Amino acid sequence: MMSEMNRISETMTNLETGSPQLRGYSDAWSPTTDILARGQDLIIRCELPGVLPEDCEVTLSHGYLTIAGERRQDDSDVIYYASERFRGTFRREITLPEGVEDDDIEAQIDDGLLEVRVKNAAEASGPKQITVQSKRKRQ
Repeated sequence: MMSEMNRISETMTNLETGSPQLRGYSDAWSPTTDILARGQDLIIRCELPGVLPEDCEVTLSHGYLTIAGERRQDDSDVIYYASERFRGTFRREITLPEGVEDDDIEAQIDDGLLEVRVKNAAEASGPKQITVQSKRKRQ
């Protein structure tokens, strides 16, 4: 409740002063993401409405797929009465299975949906169930 009140207060202050909601990589917003298997391929979908293809970057380094970029602010002559959508930089890191190479990855953005396809990266057996145990003995 308090964090929501603080968010509203900060939003109102920003609207009064005209200062935009700026963020860096340390406090970047993270786009909503689905990760699924389609056949043998791993599919990663990120919702990025308002982000242009040239403002989005997909990289692979040391087994981590990084989706980063920026949602830019509208023209400077715009006056906001309410502003709830995040603007500024975003970043999302996803650990990929071992052995994924740059050539295994394709990415495209269409109508605000980024879809990254990682060829042959889906686990054939699916998720493994792990048994959860208790240290206490049942009586």
